Amino acid sequence: MVGKKSGKALLREEGLERTDNNMDLTTWPQVNMINQKNYYTEYLKRDDQILPLRLQQEERRNRMTTNAKDRDRALAQFKPGELPVPDIEMDLDDDVGLDEGSGLVGQDALGSKIIVIHPGSQNLRIGLASDALPKTVPMVIARRSTTTESEEDGGEPRPKRLKLDNDSPMEPEKMFGDEFASQYATMCTELKIHMRSHKRRVLPNSKELIVNYNKRTPPETISEHNDPLRIDWTEMPNDPRRAPTFVTGKDALRIPDSSNPKYKLFWPLRQGWYNEHDYDEKRVLYDDIAVIIEEAIKTQLNIPRKKDWMQYGCVFVVPDLYERRYVTQILRMLLRDFGFARVCFIQESLAATFGAGYTSACVVDIGAQKTSVCCVEEGMCLENSRINLKYGGADVTETFIKMMLFDHFPYSEINLNRRYDFLLAEEIKIKFCTLNEGDVSPQPADFHLRASGQPTRKYFFKTYDEILLAPQGYFRPSIFDHSWKLQDRRRIIDRSRDLYDGSPNDPISTAQSAIIAMTAPPQPLNSLASNGYGDGPDGMAVSTPVRQLPNPLQKFSEQERTSHSAISSPAPDDDDTPAPQGDGETNGIKNELDPSLRDDVLPIAPLDVAILTSIVHGARNDDRKTRDFLGGIMVIGGGSQVPGFYAYLEERLKESRPGFAKDVMIGTPPRELDPQGVVWKGGSVFGKLRQTNDSWINKIEHDRLGARVLAYKLMWAW
Repeated sequence: MVGKKSGKALLREEGLERTDNNMDLTTWPQVNMINQKNYYTEYLKRDDQILPLRLQQEERRNRMTTNAKDRDRALAQFKPGELPVPDIEMDLDDDVGLDEGSGLVGQDALGSKIIVIHPGSQNLRIGLASDALPKTVPMVIARRSTTTESEEDGGEPRPKRLKLDNDSPMEPEKMFGDEFASQYATMCTELKIHMRSHKRRVLPNSKELIVNYNKRTPPETISEHNDPLRIDWTEMPNDPRRAPTFVTGKDALRIPDSSNPKYKLFWPLRQGWYNEHDYDEKRVLYDDIAVIIEEAIKTQLNIPRKKDWMQYGCVFVVPDLYERRYVTQILRMLLRDFGFARVCFIQESLAATFGAGYTSACVVDIGAQKTSVCCVEEGMCLENSRINLKYGGADVTETFIKMMLFDHFPYSEINLNRRYDFLLAEEIKIKFCTLNEGDVSPQPADFHLRASGQPTRKYFFKTYDEILLAPQGYFRPSIFDHSWKLQDRRRIIDRSRDLYDGSPNDPISTAQSAIIAMTAPPQPLNSLASNGYGDGPDGMAVSTPVRQLPNPLQKFSEQERTSHSAISSPAPDDDDTPAPQGDGETNGIKNELDPSLRDDVLPIAPLDVAILTSIVHGARNDDRKTRDFLGGIMVIGGGSQVPGFYAYLEERLKESRPGFAKDVMIGTPPRELDPQGVVWKGGSVFGKLRQTNDSWINKIEHDRLGARVLAYKLMWAW
């Protein structure tokens, strides 16, 4: 009997046995799997692998070598009987390198080679860091043109007046529309009620008295040689071909409207944004900003030669809620066009705390055309507390003129598009506007109208409640004219977008989102597919309920009703840490607000509401921080220089949140600093600090990395 064969024997007999001929199945190299337990890399783990840090270390090493050589040379030349060679500090700051040979010592030497620039919508403040006060230059440029700004749009005056069908002017009470007349009457009534409740005397026929006086008082003509305060206008050469191509600063505002050739004024920045309405090309817009700053450096700082600028550093102040394209363009301009040795950036609110010497504050900066609110804590701007509102002192000026015209202002032809009328309106506002109710009474006043080529005219008029109601527009911004502020927005300069997903990447805060959500019209319940919702089977949008955006001020009411011990634990200070469930408005607003609303909705809110909203998002449910910010509100900017403004704002905040009334305190800049120059002063202090060497950007870094260097150098998250 034959035994049973194994499987291998059967395969061998059938020729199916597997054999190994020592040949690989493929010629491709085989890569073994990485052992995840022992995986390690040093890529971008050391400072010498990051270009900006490596260049900084090399510069410090070269400086130490130079100092050591200087010391050895001094020791070799030392003779007995002479004073010993002083020790040289081996780890000096970058500031010393720029200031060598300047002949200055101490703090003056640290800032003699640093230029601090703070641009605004109306004024540019510039100076050396060693200066006590900045130079103020209007942020305007006049270029040769066929028409002036007052002749555009058919010579339509500003403020805009309504006319009858035959183009004849309407009565003063109707020339600004029914909406303005209704709001103005409401504010007048509320003021009377408030004054009577505070036992102040209110005459029943005060309005009629000032209207009748203004109607029948003619102006007085004064000859030019009898006017001691006559204006020196900017003179143009007799030959128009020899006239300059452009004029900047104060000289531009003093060009007569009837000059030959004609000039048109351009303001490159409006409402804290690029002025895209008056420009057709962004290159011209960028050039005007560069020319204004360049002329200011040459004339105000007495540095006429551009080749000397490479010895200077520059500290540039940017808004708290900036636009990335604005910062990158300014960086390119300062390093490439101007040739500065190095540049650093600082945010406005942080610079204000540096200038005033505050460590923690809620900074309220009221400028000419924008108002910013931001909470600063321990040298950092709290990202979620930043708010930027698009109104300021210029809106108060225009509203004050409208109210005066409503009450039969004797100079009814006033036009803010004319240069001398613009200067006159600013002068009248500064002279008469107040927030002290004790000053509200029929008061006689006068002003002088000085125009080029015309005799001086002296007007007499009376004021009543207009002087107080106009600055009250900060707390009732609907009285301002906002119809033109979004005109031509994003027409020539597109928003910055992420390189990978194409989404807008300009910084936004939850506080600003809350202001936009309160200002924006209510969203429809029918959500379109573009908002992330699908359509119905018949192509109709499905009706989807939208959760109501929570009120950011509700948190104050909750803290007033609930003791601190009953409130949940405060969120960590890091803004990147998710907020607790009780802090619903932070995540809700951030997720539900459409990013397109940032450019389609103008952020407008009463000033006291904006301050409380900023504090809510800055404190993040921390009762102690809330009280610290309420007790450290610092108001700066030219728009706040209205008599009685601080007391009025403090009263409004206490009335809004009576539970925190004892904690509310409005502070002013210490050491009698001008509120308009606090931000610039903070920039000069920042530029002279020895610990700011990490923030400086030089030309080599910018040439190699471009705008990416900002992610390494800025003090905040880029």
